[in-house]
Amino acid sequence: MDPVHPDDVPAGGSAPLPQGEEESRLHGLFSGAVDGAAARDVPAALCRACVDLMDVTGASVSLSGEDPEARTLWWSSDDVAGRLAEAQYTLGDGPCVTALTHLAPVLAADLTRGPDAVRWPVFAQQAVELGVRAVFSLPLALSAVAIGTLDLYRDRTGPLSEEDRAFAFPAADAITTALLAVQAQDDLNGLGGSWLDEAETDHEEAHQATGMIMVHLGVDPHYALARLRAHAFANGQTVTEAAFDVIAGRIRFHD
Repeated sequence: MDPVHPDDVPAGGSAPLPQGEEESRLHGLFSGAVDGAAARDVPAALCRACVDLMDVTGASVSLSGEDPEARTLWWSSDDVAGRLAEAQYTLGDGPCVTALTHLAPVLAADLTRGPDAVRWPVFAQQAVELGVRAVFSLPLALSAVAIGTLDLYRDRTGPLSEEDRAFAFPAADAITTALLAVQAQDDLNGLGGSWLDEAETDHEEAHQATGMIMVHLGVDPHYALARLRAHAFANGQTVTEAAFDVIAGRIRFHD
């Protein structure tokens, strides 16, 4: 497990909701962002507000299932945000993974050098190649259980300003509340399944390939996934791309 970094902020600890006029201002911004949006579209509307109102280049929300290895990209503002999420799933490492592990926001202000580049060297290299210089991951958590992360990125280095922090932290809370409300409504309506279930099935090809590697090598699922990730990295692929090759029989793992 990664040690807690000085810039990792305890969830719900260092960034309380602003009071007085600032709280009214945030309420107005949130209300404006979701005005007229259907309940299921509220989380995406709040993500768009993060990009529109904060000094960031893009944003995404990734959801986690009961299996911490299972994550799905729920929404992204652009292709780069989506590729960042896929890179972290492929590597099993990065700010998003650390935020989920520690249930604490991870604020990586400079992926080009210094502590952040050293902390996730491979992810940092891939992020920089995508034109990303800073990543800020906030856990979407309730009662010490993370259901995902809000991930913000910027194409230049530098920390989040106090004003941006004052928006981002309550925005993450609002997204969590909205997602849980959608889940509760689905349960009430007896729809079956959920976006949490999707986190278990979104990478179905990776799960199927992992099972095949388990059979080939006689290993447990965590080791099999590690081998799949290592192959993907060595060949410049995503986990999903490597999984398709395993399923198609184009590659086969041996001891």
